[in-house]
Amino acid sequence: MAGHSKWANIKHRKAAQDAKRGKIFTRLIRDIMTAAKSGGDPNDNPNLKLALDKARAANMTKDVMDRAIKRGTGEIQGEDYVEKVYEAMGPGGVALVIKTLTDNGTRTYNNVRLAVSKAGGNLGEQGSVMWQFNHNGLMVYPNTIGGEDEVMEAALEAGASDFEVEGDVYKIITEVADFGAVRDAMNAQYGDAMEDPDLTYIPTNWIEVTDSEIAGKVQKLVDSVEEDDDVQEVITNMDVSDEIAEKLAS
Repeated sequence: MAGHSKWANIKHRKAAQDAKRGKIFTRLIRDIMTAAKSGGDPNDNPNLKLALDKARAANMTKDVMDRAIKRGTGEIQGEDYVEKVYEAMGPGGVALVIKTLTDNGTRTYNNVRLAVSKAGGNLGEQGSVMWQFNHNGLMVYPNTIGGEDEVMEAALEAGASDFEVEGDVYKIITEVADFGAVRDAMNAQYGDAMEDPDLTYIPTNWIEVTDSEIAGKVQKLVDSVEEDDDVQEVITNMDVSDEIAEKLAS
């Protein structure tokens, strides 16, 4: 559809959210600590490798990353964080998946429920909106790295489960277990052109929102929830025009 790009929508919202994250280091450290519970060697722990890659991209120092790993493995005493995922319904029938890392589940649940309610949404039961998402690895490349057939072949040979072309980008989708291997293989072939690789919840059922006021309310809900330090990411299935997406990012 002309004027519509779901990946552009995601990028615009993500840029707006990242710009408002004054405590991003806290969230990255929690990511590292949680991933390190499964082992402190990133060569054997793809989730830890991903968390460290994100931290380096945010210019986190090696000392801070090393301490976070040691806290995660138990070498240094500290808080114990666990991941909890909440589901919510927002204005316009837009679904939200809310990823958190918390050392106090009761506090986080209450804070998330209150933030969602105040912004006009409703926190749902487990499974209430998750059927509209798949949990996958996602890698995005600009189409300038090579021809569609060439890049698709490389991705599928590396173990990707799906390959999509959207606008001027290639989207490579993997199973969670295959994410690290596919990312490493693609990095080896195409260098650092990959945009923001991540394990995330990818909408399978998009809700098109044409009313800018409703879109703004959804964005306000996302922003409100993401103010909480325990919240790592909020994913929605809202699809808006590029014009509305630009306004949301401003």
